Amino acid sequence: MRHRQSSKGFSRRTLLAAATAGVAATALSAVPAQASAPSDKALRKLISGMSLEEKVGQLFVMRVYGHSATAPDQADIDANLKEIGVRTAAELIDKYKLGGIIYFAWAHNVRDPHQIADLSNGIQKAGLRQPSRVPLLIATDQEHGIVCRVGKPATLFPGAMALGAGGSHADARKAGQIAGAELRSVGIVQDYAPDADVNVNPANPVIGVRSFGADPQAVAGMVAAQVKGYQSAGIASTAKHFPGHGDTATDSHTGLPVITHTREQWERLDKPSFEAAIAAGIDSIMTAHIVVPALDPAEDPATLSHPILTGILREELGYDGVVVTDSLGMEGVRTKYGDERVPVLALKAGVDQLLNPPKLDVSWNAVLNAVRGGELAEARLDESILRILRLKAKLGLFKEPYVTHRGVDRTVGTAAHLAAADRIAERTTTLLVNKEGLLPLAPATHKNVLVLGANPASPSLSDGPPTTVIGAALTELGFTATVLATGTAPSQATIAQAVAAAQGKDAAVIGTYNVGAGSAQQSLVNAVAATGVPVVTLSMRNPYDVAQLGASDAHVAAYSWIDVELRAAVRVIAGEAEPRGKLPVPVQKADDPTQVLYPIGYGLTY
Repeated sequence: MRHRQSSKGFSRRTLLAAATAGVAATALSAVPAQASAPSDKALRKLISGMSLEEKVGQLFVMRVYGHSATAPDQADIDANLKEIGVRTAAELIDKYKLGGIIYFAWAHNVRDPHQIADLSNGIQKAGLRQPSRVPLLIATDQEHGIVCRVGKPATLFPGAMALGAGGSHADARKAGQIAGAELRSVGIVQDYAPDADVNVNPANPVIGVRSFGADPQAVAGMVAAQVKGYQSAGIASTAKHFPGHGDTATDSHTGLPVITHTREQWERLDKPSFEAAIAAGIDSIMTAHIVVPALDPAEDPATLSHPILTGILREELGYDGVVVTDSLGMEGVRTKYGDERVPVLALKAGVDQLLNPPKLDVSWNAVLNAVRGGELAEARLDESILRILRLKAKLGLFKEPYVTHRGVDRTVGTAAHLAAADRIAERTTTLLVNKEGLLPLAPATHKNVLVLGANPASPSLSDGPPTTVIGAALTELGFTATVLATGTAPSQATIAQAVAAAQGKDAAVIGTYNVGAGSAQQSLVNAVAATGVPVVTLSMRNPYDVAQLGASDAHVAAYSWIDVELRAAVRVIAGEAEPRGKLPVPVQKADDPTQVLYPIGYGLTY
C-alpha cells in the first residue's frame, strides 16, 4: 500500500484551495495561474500523493438521499443510514473519498434549480476538504423524453426516438447544447446521455424510445450530433450502453439479457453509433449488463468482460476516455458474480468508474482488499484515476467547481430555450394514419372533444397527467375538451363510462401507452370507435401501438408523454403545425410480425 505523501511543498500549488463562503465562491487552481487546466504531470503528481483509500474512492459514483449536502430531511437521513451508513452527502464523501455523485428524483436531489445548485456546491465543498482536494463529477440521467431526472422549470426536450423522427442533426445538437448548459448551471457536469443503442427489437422492454431508431447509420449521425451539443456546453456526454442494448427482450434491471448477434451483425448494427460517438470526441461511455457470446465466449456481462471493454472498446476502437458501468445495483451484473466480485472484475475488464453499487461498503472494501491482496495492481487504479482527473480538468472543475444562483436564473428554462424545445418537438410529431383526411381537426367542425387514455407517471416533469395536458392544449386552441383518464388497463366499467362520455362528442383523442394484442386499451379504442365518433389515437411512448389500433381514424406518434411532445402533437392534430416526423423504426403488422406495416421513413403530411 502506498501512503499519501506529505503535501508540504505541493500544497503551495494545490490543485484546489478551500472555497470562499457562499454559492458564488471560487476555487484556485493548483497549477500555475497561466495554465487553463492541470497538466498530466500535475495530475500524476496529485495521484502519487493520494492514499490508497482516496484512490479507491475516486473510482466510485454513488447515490445519496437528500436535497442538501449537510442538512437533508430526516427521512433522507434515515434512508442514508439504512443504505449507506452515513447521514449526509458530506459524510458520504468524507468516509469514502468519492469521485462522483449521481442525482435521482427519487433520492430527493432535484427539487428546484437553486436547490440543485446549492446541493452541488455543498458536494464540491465536501470533496475539496478531503486531503487531496479533488472536485467531484456530479452526474445524472437526463436523456430527455421518458428518462429525465431534472424537471420543470428546466427545459425538457423530445427524447431520442422523437429526435430520430425529426431527422435533424441540427435539432439534436441544439437540444443537447441547451440541455447541457442548463445542467451545467446547476452543477451537474456529467450526463449519462445520449443512448447510442440501435433499437431493432420492438419488444425491447428497456430501450425502445430511448434509442434514436433502428437504422445504424441514422442513429450514428444523431448520436454524434448530440455528443457535440452536450459537450459544447461544457459537460461530459456519455454514450450508452456498450456494446449495444438495442436487441434485448430482457430488462437488464431485472435479469441478464443475452444478445445472439454474430460478430458481423454486431459490426453492422451496434458498432457504428459508438464509433461515431468516439469520432465526435465523447468524454465517457457506459457499459451494458448484457452477454454477447460472439464478442466474449466466456459469456461474462459486458461490464465485466475484458475482451469487450479492453479488447474491442479500448484496443480496436481506440477509445481512451472514461468508461463507466451501468448501475451496479441492476440484476444483469449481479446474476453471475456476487456484489463483492463485481467491482473488482469490472476494473480488471477495463472500467474506470463504478456506478451506484447496491452496498457501497462491500464494493469499496472489495476493491481496497483486491489491491492489498495483489489481485489488482495499484498502477491499474492509477490508470483509471488519471482518466477521471483528466475529465475533471477538461470540464474546468479544478479551476471553478462552483455555480451561482445568478447563473441558474439566466440559463434554466429561459423563454428562448422553451421556444426552441417547442419548435423541435413540432418537427418530430409523426402522422401515421389519417383516414378520409380527418386531421387536422378544427373547432368549427369538431368543437367538442373527449380526451381519454393512460396517465403514465412523470413526477416533476409536467403540468399534470398526460390526459390533462392534452385536454388543456386542446382548450387553448379553441376546442371544448372533456377529460376522462382511463389508464393502461381500463376495466369494462371504465370502457362503458368512456362510451357513454363519447355520446354527442365531435371527436375523441385517446392517448395510448404500449398497446399489446388483446389489451384493454385496444378494447377501449374499438368500443369508442364503434359509437361512430371519430377517433384519433396518440401513442405516448412506442410508435408500435399503431399496429394494434386498426379502429382508429387517425394516429399520431409523440414518442413520449412529457408536456413538450404532447402539446406539439396537439398542435399537429389541430393543424397549428404540420406533421413532419418520419418513422425512425419499422412497424410490423400485428398479425404477422414478418411483414412491415409502416417502414422506416414513413410519415404522412397535410
